[in-house]
Amino acid sequence: MFKRIGPIIIGMAFSTVPLNCIAQNTDGPPRELLVADSPKTTAHGNAFVAPEGWTLSVRGPATILEAPEGDSWIALIDVKAKNGDEALAAGWASYKVIEWPLKLVNDLPDDDGWSKQRQYEYQTSPNERRSVLAGVMFAGDVWTVWIYDMSHAVGEKRGSQVELVFDRLLPKGYSRETFTGKKANRLDKARIAMLAKFVEDGQTATGVPGVSVGIIQDGKVVFAGGFGVRELGKPTKVDADTLYMIASNTKGLTTLLLAKLVDQGKLNWQTAATSLLPTFKVGDADTTSRVLVEHLICACTGMPRQDMEWLFQYSGVTPDGALATLATMQPTSDFGDLFQYSNLLAGAAGFIAGHVMFPTLELGAAYDKAMQRAVFDPLGMNATTFDYGRALAGNHADAHAPDIDGNPARAVFDLNYSAIPVRPAGAAWSNVNDMLKYVAMELAEGALPNEERYIGKEPLLERRESKVPIGNDYAYGMGLGVDTTYDVSVVHHGGDLIGYHSDMMWLPDYNVGAVILTNGDPGWLIRDRFMRKLLEVLFDGVPEADVALAADSKQFFDQMAADRKLLAVPANSGDAGKLAAHYSNHALGEIAVSHPGAETVFDFGEWKSEVASRNNPDGTVSFITIDPGVNGFEFVVGSDTERTLVLRDAQHEYVFDEM
Repeated sequence: MFKRIGPIIIGMAFSTVPLNCIAQNTDGPPRELLVADSPKTTAHGNAFVAPEGWTLSVRGPATILEAPEGDSWIALIDVKAKNGDEALAAGWASYKVIEWPLKLVNDLPDDDGWSKQRQYEYQTSPNERRSVLAGVMFAGDVWTVWIYDMSHAVGEKRGSQVELVFDRLLPKGYSRETFTGKKANRLDKARIAMLAKFVEDGQTATGVPGVSVGIIQDGKVVFAGGFGVRELGKPTKVDADTLYMIASNTKGLTTLLLAKLVDQGKLNWQTAATSLLPTFKVGDADTTSRVLVEHLICACTGMPRQDMEWLFQYSGVTPDGALATLATMQPTSDFGDLFQYSNLLAGAAGFIAGHVMFPTLELGAAYDKAMQRAVFDPLGMNATTFDYGRALAGNHADAHAPDIDGNPARAVFDLNYSAIPVRPAGAAWSNVNDMLKYVAMELAEGALPNEERYIGKEPLLERRESKVPIGNDYAYGMGLGVDTTYDVSVVHHGGDLIGYHSDMMWLPDYNVGAVILTNGDPGWLIRDRFMRKLLEVLFDGVPEADVALAADSKQFFDQMAADRKLLAVPANSGDAGKLAAHYSNHALGEIAVSHPGAETVFDFGEWKSEVASRNNPDGTVSFITIDPGVNGFEFVVGSDTERTLVLRDAQHEYVFDEM
């Protein structure tokens, strides 16, 4: 219902409560500072969990959650209305005066007891640094309106707490489907055909050219194969040997290397990082001194996702250079408080592990050799590699993404080279057959098919122990997460790079595992819903995954179309003509601006893209990259007298000055 809230300070101005809104129970204090995650109900009695550190207040039918930063809110409002649009209007009236134009409306499928669901997205201006969305849901005879009104920084920093609110927002008296206690079905030919049809229908809906899938049950591979093609316009099929970039699934393999070192007594999870690599630094000296091995890969140190540095400056960058960049970054929350995902910190984990094994080698070479010796060779993962040249020379899937008009196209692959300097976080190439060998070892709790013990059970399983929660139903360990949405444990991790989206998953209690690899955007939509489909097939669950994937796909392309309507392609010549020829930022490097024909192109050195222009509601102008796979990097023209461009991620801002 509430997925992928994007990177959004406005005072709260409440209006009078509409007569058709449901009166709420006024018992208790008007404002409550939550000292722990707390089960709560809306005015009508719908269940949700309110996050620790937030402030809860009730105004008539509206239950309002205010983030600790004081500039971000979630509102849950119960109303009586004739339809969803009327409910939305009543919801806004009881929350605040709406200030943004409506950009997009999407109908969503029924789920978790809710029907008649609809989501609304509003057009904000980039300098607001804010996202505003709303939705309506119906259960019984009452509409529930939710409003997400949050700054980008808070939305990213507290995303796990936002998930806490929404992943258990359930109608009064409703209980979610559970698979606990159910016996898993045999994955026979008919049930595998159900999974195959799901994938093929997903390809049709998303335009993803190729998907490879592997499934293992009770130690036996019951399916390993492919659907579709390696490259658009060419007939060669993908199969179980086709290499894809597995992106952040590399993290699980990296933590396996660390677990091997723990098993061998060469370090433990509580070893200080600086005792293994004295040059390691992050944030200030105090933060650096507190970082233990487990913190490098747990997404729990408060280091924010700060990817722009390695996405824009990677040519010639070594692992030492990447770690030097990490030393300039600061945490934005305390250890253990919030899930915040850091690719650079995960990269440091692998390089430190490699250094422990081969201290005389350069960090990258040491990591590569350590992974080969300790992970790939023992598991028989003979095709898995960090060598792009080797991967691209053989049976591999090319990267794809929709063009600016939503048509399938070859993606800009060059940006994927950015992962090499931080490769323990996400630069591995692998295939279904190799990844199934890894999953089989995980299911066997460290044993190999010949019953030889590869690794001790304890250090292997410690990687799955919760280090930080993401909502109510997902916990992140060390390079692996555990999902318990339907009361069965699914260990998994996803991976995303330009044109490649994948997942590996296994159910330890049922001895079932799967791998799914895709070669196109938005392959994450297929990947995300595949887990639910697998559970449906295993446990005869309510059929939801197919409808959800179709709705996800429609929403994705509707979003693209709505964004496209706001763009001038090619960029407006008047606005483009005011750009300088060269810009520079000390952290991200240079931009060379050119105008081949009617187009405007931003060349970042390592990669380049045509840009479109957009006039924003606040009068500013943005230039936005639009080439397939790299679309969406937004550069806002500065308002000062000197020519500048401003690029932002959720918690950081980078100003490019005219050279």
